[in-house]
Amino acid sequence: MLLIARSPFPQHDVQMSQDDAKDSQGTDLHSPSFELFDLRVEVIAPPGAKILCGAKPGDWFELRGEMLYLPPNQGFSIYSLAALMLLLPAKQRMLDPYDWMASDAEVACPDPHCPSRFRITRLGKRRFERSSTTATPVPTIRK
Repeated sequence: MLLIARSPFPQHDVQMSQDDAKDSQGTDLHSPSFELFDLRVEVIAPPGAKILCGAKPGDWFELRGEMLYLPPNQGFSIYSLAALMLLLPAKQRMLDPYDWMASDAEVACPDPHCPSRFRITRLGKRRFERSSTTATPVPTIRK
């Protein structure tokens, strides 16, 4: 039996045999698990612009699963983070290619007087076992 992993971009579709349906650690891809994209959020701004949120162009953080990582000695405004927070879990998931969330990657600073933006870039995918992320049993799907 062949499994076809569909990508939003047909040139990235992958065909796998049952034996190939395992990740790099040998975990069965049909076990209760899911994949999320790791994300990088980077501050961008017009050259010479005055940024009001305390960031500098090029500042960044990464979201790996549910964990947020900042480089040493770099902060990030809680107001900027609040503007991004509801979008990040959606950007981590596979999306329909026609969904605006799949194509729109820049978010404006929440301060209307600040010209900075935050660019969200998808990095690699990470697989999570359901049992490692919740105590709730797998729901029964009725046909």
